[in-house]
Amino acid sequence: MTARHESSRGPAVTYVDPLGEPFLQTRFAPPARPATFLRRPRLAEHLDQALGTPLTMVNGSAGAGKTLLVTDWADRLQRPVAWFTNEDGDQGCGMFWAYVLQALRAADVPLPDDLGCPADASRVDRKLLARLADELSGLPEPVLLVLDEFDRVPSARIAEQLEFVLHHAGQGLRLILVTRTEPLLPLHRYRAAGTMTEIRDAELALTPGEAAALLELHGLRLPEEAMGALVERTRGWAAGLRLCALAAQQSPDPEAYLKDFEAGRSTIADFLLAEVLKRQTARSQDVLLRVSVVERFCPELVAELTGRDDGEPVLAALHGQNAFVEDLGHTWYRLHPLFGEILRAHLRVRSPGLETELHRRAARWLRASGSLPQALAHGAAAGDWNFTARALVDDLAIGQLFTGLRASDLAELFSRMGPEATSAAADLVRAARDLSDRDIERGLVHLRRAEDLLASEPSDAAGRLSCVLLETLAARLTGSPGMAEQAATTVERLRGEVPAELLERHPEVVALLQTHLGSARLWAGHFDEARAVLSEAGGCPSGVSTALPREDALGQLALIDHLDGWLGRAERKALAALNEGEKFGLRRPSPSGPGLAQLVLAALCVDRGELDQARAYLEEAAEAGAPPDPVTAAARSLATARLLLARGEPRAAAAAAEPATPAAVVSPWAEARTAVIVSAAHLAEGRPDSALKVLDDLACDGDPAYAAEIAWARCAAGDPAGAVALLDRTRLQGRTGPGVTVRAALVRASAAQRAGDDTTARKLLARALVEARRERLRRPFLEAGPDLRRLLDGPSLQGLAAGWLVPAAPAPHGGAARPAEPAPVVVEELSGREREVVGRLAEMMSTEEIAADLYVSVNTVKTHLKSVYRKLGVNGRAEAVRRARDHGLI
Repeated sequence: MTARHESSRGPAVTYVDPLGEPFLQTRFAPPARPATFLRRPRLAEHLDQALGTPLTMVNGSAGAGKTLLVTDWADRLQRPVAWFTNEDGDQGCGMFWAYVLQALRAADVPLPDDLGCPADASRVDRKLLARLADELSGLPEPVLLVLDEFDRVPSARIAEQLEFVLHHAGQGLRLILVTRTEPLLPLHRYRAAGTMTEIRDAELALTPGEAAALLELHGLRLPEEAMGALVERTRGWAAGLRLCALAAQQSPDPEAYLKDFEAGRSTIADFLLAEVLKRQTARSQDVLLRVSVVERFCPELVAELTGRDDGEPVLAALHGQNAFVEDLGHTWYRLHPLFGEILRAHLRVRSPGLETELHRRAARWLRASGSLPQALAHGAAAGDWNFTARALVDDLAIGQLFTGLRASDLAELFSRMGPEATSAAADLVRAARDLSDRDIERGLVHLRRAEDLLASEPSDAAGRLSCVLLETLAARLTGSPGMAEQAATTVERLRGEVPAELLERHPEVVALLQTHLGSARLWAGHFDEARAVLSEAGGCPSGVSTALPREDALGQLALIDHLDGWLGRAERKALAALNEGEKFGLRRPSPSGPGLAQLVLAALCVDRGELDQARAYLEEAAEAGAPPDPVTAAARSLATARLLLARGEPRAAAAAAEPATPAAVVSPWAEARTAVIVSAAHLAEGRPDSALKVLDDLACDGDPAYAAEIAWARCAAGDPAGAVALLDRTRLQGRTGPGVTVRAALVRASAAQRAGDDTTARKLLARALVEARRERLRRPFLEAGPDLRRLLDGPSLQGLAAGWLVPAAPAPHGGAARPAEPAPVVVEELSGREREVVGRLAEMMSTEEIAADLYVSVNTVKTHLKSVYRKLGVNGRAEAVRRARDHGLI
């Protein structure tokens, strides 16, 4: 049917296009909106600005919802809108302008009949364009002209002519371009003048709320987390979400479909392959398919994958065409996630076997460019495990299997490595994986094989240093101090051979070496040597890669301080250890022994008579699983046994005292403390002879760390003379703290009292009370026996014990008992994190709310609260807030 235009200026005039064919009326009508169309007010409001600017551009990828957005907006205006949808195959300027003129006439724009229509499909008379611009400029109200699918108009000449008409029409024309590509108009001029409205792909993407509303229009609902994942996967792409919804409606389990649908086998794939891939040139299609195997790409990587050096203009063109290629800046790009999935599936069908080769090429290019994580991923995807393991070891990154944010990812990646990898590096990775899983026997087999292979590669310093790291770890896990010291002798030499840049990039290697060596020395009872190397590890630069080794070192240092009797120091280090890993949200895969800090805190609570809190710490430590190394196993056994003993369960205490983890050598401090607990258990059951027999074979070698414990046990078992003699042979001054010296003083006081020297006994008790009060050390006095405890009731000692050790003091002159005056509260300094917790207490936040606000676990908040209550000398939240305010802490 020919087009007919009625005009008041003359008789009806019939028009045909320049080829003599009737105009296609469907190209002048906006498309119908589906029943599930989602109106988006934020975009419609933005589009309202088009009424005040000469030029508007809605630029987005295929299926972004551009056309339906403009359709809905135009319909809402309730005024005529001229609409023209471009198509491929239109021939030249004449055909384009013939359709534009007809679109204006179809919208009842009052154009004169003698304006005419181009007669030649390939050209248009400039006079006609000038006349059109003049006619539009004289209209009382601007004409709205929508040119849909303008990306199908590739002619620069047409763009130039359109700019001419737009410029000279003045206020008479509002041009709205709906396009997938940047039009060839001088957009910079309009942007600079502020006379352009622009909606681009990022703004067209559906928000999570809009996506949820779209699914509801299809009768579907997803939980918030699943909805967020779907939007992330689709990047809010409107057509993708709509097609997902339509497919999910046909699924027996729509929610499961929306979570796990295969993009390569869906209507989305059909849409993108037809609308995006097949509209590209053969060269661009090849680039898209090849880059689909990488997460992001640049021209140099494209050259590696394609074998051509024309990647830069191809990538720029694909991005400019909104072909689902996102510009990340600095010449780096990435594919839309769904498009990437679909292209990979298409690549496997179109070129079987090519994907593996592309992964191999990408792995080598990324390794050379310094992108190790991506290189490892592509090496694994290619199944080239010798390369992948070699890359990890050469980069000195094997420590990342034990610490840092990528530990679990690397463990999962290398879990797929099979026996086909036969290099030294592959065996080192296997050994690391096995030792991390506590499969020590198997780990040592792989480690020995790696050592044999490295013997023929003396220049491989990174491999040999990695080997030494695993040697010290194995020594630690097996309780073999000699093995650790032997490995440590080669560390300094190897550190000199490894490039300094590698060591600087991987500080976790040295930190792990130090913590493992420190643990082995601690197990051997060499506290000073252990403290020296652990202090270096604890003082290494703080960062995500060193957080777990620092936590490990601080936990071990806390244990040494506790064994030496320094309760306050031990507590501060243990709490610092708990905070270290949480700074970066790390889990604890470290062989260091998760839970060691909690075990030290549990032991401190037993020392202070806070048995419920001790049990809470032990339960928290138990959540970490079985103790991985002898030091942690012994610490757990001893803390558990001491708690059971304090609660009056001697038989259970004796059974719990033995460490669950076997060791190559016996630890003197673990053996001594185990014997002391077993001896105390026998004594509690009324068997003093058995209690003494347990202690007969122990030798303390003059070490005060456990000499005082043995002396205490001997005195309690009825051998005060032997206990004092042992103390006389041992120098307690120097490194030992109140946890040791108080027990020693009580042993001497007990011996003096049994000898009838109450004066000396009281002096020794007074000294012990003064030292213990600073640390709130109660347990030794509770275990001291009735005779010594009776001395505490005397007037000379009562004041020293009141308020923290005994609840009340008798009135003078034999009067009625009166409450003891509370001891002046000495507020110990709170840590930064403890201040944060108290501050949130003041805001009436619950424990769960504090944990969420500080990004830590509920158990950790409880740990901080216990420490805060102790330091402030209070029993509850309200008291803590009041005391903190009184002292200006919050």
